[in-house]
Amino acid sequence: MKKKIAVIYGGYSSEFKISQKSAGLLFESIDNELYEPYMVEVSKKSWHVHSKGGIFPIDKNKFTFLINEQLVAFDLALITIHGTPGEDGKLQAYFDMIELPYINSSAFASSLTFNKWACNSFLRAFGVDTAKAILIRRGETPNPIEIADELGFPCFVKPNDGGSSFGISKVKTLMEMPEAIAKAFSEGDEVVVEAFLSGREITCGLYSDNDGVHALPLTEIITHNDYFDYEAKYEGKSNEVTPAEISEEWTKNIQDLSKSVFRRLGLKGFARIDYMVSEDGTPSLIEVNTNPGMSPQSIVPQMIEKNGQTLTDVLNSIFLVG
Repeated sequence: MKKKIAVIYGGYSSEFKISQKSAGLLFESIDNELYEPYMVEVSKKSWHVHSKGGIFPIDKNKFTFLINEQLVAFDLALITIHGTPGEDGKLQAYFDMIELPYINSSAFASSLTFNKWACNSFLRAFGVDTAKAILIRRGETPNPIEIADELGFPCFVKPNDGGSSFGISKVKTLMEMPEAIAKAFSEGDEVVVEAFLSGREITCGLYSDNDGVHALPLTEIITHNDYFDYEAKYEGKSNEVTPAEISEEWTKNIQDLSKSVFRRLGLKGFARIDYMVSEDGTPSLIEVNTNPGMSPQSIVPQMIEKNGQTLTDVLNSIFLVG
């Protein structure tokens, strides 16, 4: 009997539509000869399954649903929510409690990586280079002058637990700082202000299966805008060069570092790790994404194709672990 796979998308953040696109490609790429996939939408209003032209509510006690008076239970979950509650570990913790296997990173690893400040601080303790940063919590009164003295200009102001560049600003003057902080707080309760890193933006996609952790070909992101913002990511305002046109030495160094970070954090399934690489080839980690974008326009599917693989083959390999 085919295993039933729940492809879970949506979420409670601004990234709902992006998650929907990722789920669409993953759903289409699942091998129907081996698995029976279902699209499961999670929103603040409801949790439900789209199947056979109908919508069927999820019983949250066991994550099951009824169709034609028949109870359907899933064998495996594939979470492709960008943001809460799928990227921050909440769904993973729920699935742990009801004993539903999933291919994503654990609740702890997801929670840690979703908190940019905590994740980078954790990795810094193991010698991973990251940007100098300041954390601001809601209710605190930040002093722009002190921030400027500490980090300099330009700097980046971003939600500590957001994605897809929602709420991010590149700040060049003191006058811009208050508005940028307010914008970031509109997406979450904590804000990170990071020092500017110059260099080339390189990202490494990875996945894990029974053979270990695999690093995909690197991608260099060359944005047409001031930085890799929403337009650059999703509206074609960037060039994404895969494989990145860098030396074999730099490539191996970044891939090896990425695999080390993947293992250090205890990640599982897919991940993407972003870096800024200086002129001498030193990579500074920007952030770790445990639920990277998987739409047709996203970087990881491009990496898989350039690696001579299909997303279907990679999913088959990952599902064997789950």
